[in-house]
Amino acid sequence: MLTGKQRSYLRAQGNKLDPIIHIGKEGISQAVIGQVEEALTDHELIKGRVLKNSLEEARDVANELADKCEADVVQVIGNVFLIFSRNPEEPIYRLP
Repeated sequence: MLTGKQRSYLRAQGNKLDPIIHIGKEGISQAVIGQVEEALTDHELIKGRVLKNSLEEARDVANELADKCEADVVQVIGNVFLIFSRNPEEPIYRLP
């Protein structure tokens, strides 16, 4: 669980990121979950986008991905979301 300061710090770091996960009309599949887990291991903080042709809401997608990947939802704005999961072996971000 992230504190307010940690969430604020990660939101600032996420501003410069480009979305690397795109959720389309097929929704969340095992392949997408695998991609998210791999991206979280490599980057810790990832940005995703729910495309307009998707039937799901961005908040629901972010929460489901965070639950399945043992991560935290940092922010959801419109159809873009940020997810964070600390890499215990090689942390990238120093949280306040």
